[in-house]
Amino acid sequence: MVHTKNHVTSEPDLHSISWDVFDNLAAGTGGMSAGSVLRSADRSRRLLLLSGLVNLAEADGRVTGPLDSVETAWDLLVRAQETEPDALERVIAHPYTGSWAGYTTRLIEQGLTGECPLWVHYGYLHTLAAAAAIHAGLRFTIRVPVWNDIVVLPTLGAARLTEGGGFTTAEVHGMAGSFMISGDRSQAAPDTATWNPLREFRFESEGRVLALRLDDLDPHRGLYHPIPPDRLTEAEAANWRDLLGEAWRLIVEHLPEYAETLPAGLTSIVPNPAVPFRLPSASTGEAFGSAVIAGPEAEEPATLAAALVHEFQHIRLGGLLQLARLHDDDRTERLYAPWREDPRPLGGLVHGVYAFFGVSAFWRALSRAQPENRLAAFEFVHWRAQTWQTLEAIRDDAALTDAGRRFLNELAAVFGPWQSEPGAPEAVHWAEKLAADHYAGWRLRHVRPEPKATADLVRAWLRGEPCPQVAPGGRLDTVSDGEWANARADLIRIRLGQDGEIKLSQVWSQVPGALEGDHRLIAGSDEEARTAYRAVLGQDPEHAAALIGLGLSLPAGPAAHALLSVPELVRAVHRELRAARRSPAVDELAGWIGEAQA
Repeated sequence: MVHTKNHVTSEPDLHSISWDVFDNLAAGTGGMSAGSVLRSADRSRRLLLLSGLVNLAEADGRVTGPLDSVETAWDLLVRAQETEPDALERVIAHPYTGSWAGYTTRLIEQGLTGECPLWVHYGYLHTLAAAAAIHAGLRFTIRVPVWNDIVVLPTLGAARLTEGGGFTTAEVHGMAGSFMISGDRSQAAPDTATWNPLREFRFESEGRVLALRLDDLDPHRGLYHPIPPDRLTEAEAANWRDLLGEAWRLIVEHLPEYAETLPAGLTSIVPNPAVPFRLPSASTGEAFGSAVIAGPEAEEPATLAAALVHEFQHIRLGGLLQLARLHDDDRTERLYAPWREDPRPLGGLVHGVYAFFGVSAFWRALSRAQPENRLAAFEFVHWRAQTWQTLEAIRDDAALTDAGRRFLNELAAVFGPWQSEPGAPEAVHWAEKLAADHYAGWRLRHVRPEPKATADLVRAWLRGEPCPQVAPGGRLDTVSDGEWANARADLIRIRLGQDGEIKLSQVWSQVPGALEGDHRLIAGSDEEARTAYRAVLGQDPEHAAALIGLGLSLPAGPAAHALLSVPELVRAVHRELRAARRSPAVDELAGWIGEAQA
């Protein structure tokens, strides 16, 4: 540990990565050796941040407020290490030690205001020391922060006191591996109703073991800032346990090369509230080993497995970026990502390509093993095409470093041949529909037509002249022009799931943002869909989802082409014509514009 007195562990090593390991990671392989390289580098990063936080507190005693001094917390960590080194490693490796260290360093160095008083944030160090000492079986006492009557001991669980809320302190008393938490008015201890242990699961399939914590307690388990505990019910936790076990079985059976190394890179799941008809997930580079995932439905083990692989890829790449610079620090939001609603910087696309490369690998393997699985076939065809398209778009980006180009080229060497593998016609059809839908929606919300181009088209229409030549252009705006329901993606997945046609007819109206035209379109009734979309546009010509839906429902031709490739221009011209008291049918105007597209 880089600290002037005593130490918690040895000095962090200087880390490097061999080209062989680098190339294996790019290709989605590397085994446990690659995972160990990444975890070791992240450990050193945490130790450096922890050392810096200790030094900051020594320079300004106000940081610890009413808590014990930083020396007290530090000495307890040292005692834990001397007694049982693994006890210290458990809290250092805890994903949210990394989140806390990064967050609190920024608070202090940048003079920011956090969710709580600074001493409460800083006091996570004291809870880490208490947890390490408990793991080591020490006898000790240390004062820790209490946030709204909750004391969280990282890697162990949380106690609920009755201290009247707000921000206060309590003492943790340790004795031979057990402990008592004492406030001014109340106490808590293990094996009582006041204590919620951190849930830990162990899954085994074909000899492969995955150990996961389901962390709904740690204040630093979120992505951006501290959040209070949100305890799952026993039934909810059981549902997670069952589905995670099934998801792990699927990964082991169908993606064994990922099953070999995933346990080293994914150790904690943060359960988020369920999102109807979707399973969003996220992770942060500061919490190596953790993924935030929405509550899955009982019939979604494969979707959950894909989410685990997806976040594992993000975690691996986040670790690699501590060792290798893949691109310049270009944070300009300038690029289209088919998995996001907003323009993204280059780094976001590199991360996305790597994550969805893993997702494609999972669905490819599952669809090969289950040829009758329509959803797996669709997901593979969809994600391989969208991810490859994005990879091709950024491979020669000027902001990439030599290492970044090598990384993408190694990935492409594996990924490229998948593009020519046959796909089920139904899967290809819906994948193409969804790709066109997303791109058109992105343009409509983020591309602003040049005023002169719009004016030229309005003038030509009013004069009854042919449309001037049209080429995609316009100004990119990072602020979305309207909400994004993206309901058709949900409906496609419902249709292609088990008993999909029946379920689609039963639940389509429950999908957030779904229009009747969307239901008709995904059910395969294009003509009925067009009628429904035209009815919506008759009431609201600016309706984004109906405008693009109309383009998707029209037969191939100039009108459909214009609505799906330059919808922002069609809308802008139609708006000006309405202002001039000329209001043509949207598809009539789109056909006129489409005839002139280059």
